[in-house]
Amino acid sequence: MVAVDPGRKTRRSILEATTKRPMALIMTSAAVTFADVSRSFGAVDALTSATFNLPAQSVSVLLGPNGAGKTTAIRLITGALESDGGLVTVFGHEPTGPDGEEVRQRSGVVSAKPSLYDRLDGWDNLRYAAELYGLGRGPATRQRMLEAAEQFDIAGALHQRVGGYSTGMKTRLALTRAVLHRPDLLLLDEPTSGLDPESAAAVLDLIKTMTSNGQTVLMSTHLLTEAEGLADHIVVMDGGTVMTTGRPADLALGFWPHPIVRIRAQVGSELDIVAAAPGVVEYQRESATATIALDHPDRIAELVMTLSADGVPLRAVEPYKPTLEDLYFAIRAASVRSRSEASGLPPTAGAELSSPSASFRPSVSTPEPSEPSEPSRTLTATGRRR
Repeated sequence: MVAVDPGRKTRRSILEATTKRPMALIMTSAAVTFADVSRSFGAVDALTSATFNLPAQSVSVLLGPNGAGKTTAIRLITGALESDGGLVTVFGHEPTGPDGEEVRQRSGVVSAKPSLYDRLDGWDNLRYAAELYGLGRGPATRQRMLEAAEQFDIAGALHQRVGGYSTGMKTRLALTRAVLHRPDLLLLDEPTSGLDPESAAAVLDLIKTMTSNGQTVLMSTHLLTEAEGLADHIVVMDGGTVMTTGRPADLALGFWPHPIVRIRAQVGSELDIVAAAPGVVEYQRESATATIALDHPDRIAELVMTLSADGVPLRAVEPYKPTLEDLYFAIRAASVRSRSEASGLPPTAGAELSSPSASFRPSVSTPEPSEPSEPSRTLTATGRRR
């Protein structure tokens, strides 16, 4: 007779209830799933009711400041930590459950401070890892180690003792070790910390290569420039809570639902004639640059034709696409405002400056000497000054 753990059954039912999908479907569509997961260290809540899904065969990025809970989340995925509540699954298995070893065999991990054997040389560190992953010994395994080391430009130092490596060299060796067994899931915690530009670029190239081969990458970082252009899916965290999660393009639409163009003219006030033009949803101008929200991208050409027909000398026309940094600060500002409204307290000045509406406005720049200094204007679509 097999004993059934009623607690485990409840934990799995949490996942089905949270996602409103049967477990069989969840297993095939998400590489990693957190359902109402909490973890504390003494009186400190590292994660509180964290819920998110990370799609397979994609790059997912955990974003947030230091102390947001990113490293705790990664340690829960590997099974190094067990949650206090909720359910974590990786490829449909619980990392701390009976199938946890399968999760770890299919995962490669690079921690923020990788543990290496300083008294051994690079070759011996890799040989030990190969044995743990069941790769055995022999020419094929040695060739695999060499190819992985060359990918991160550390092959020439494998004969040296790791205790003499620089921080960057140790990170490159840890990355080599993590991909030896060609994992289905690669977990990177601040992967470019201490790396030179060439090695950092190699890491980002690896991420692109892995997903193109059908593998899954989860990366945590507080450097938004690293995630820009790589993230298929983001999880924004702060103080152990998940603020939002989803595809960057989908999340951006919630803050910038309309196409935006920035137009700069020799005399800024002459741009105001398009404030009430057809298709203009919102018009704002700082000095000689107008930022205009439109109902359709085709309106950009119409605005340029209108200004040219009126003899307005233009200096630049730039369609604006919000960056991941813009999105990140918009999300954080919205969260601050929401908490302030719930508590009845006014938002902080910093949060107001970082709000999504403020992100619409172009930054103030000093006019060139040949340009007259003009007052800033915010106009509605009807052209009346507010």
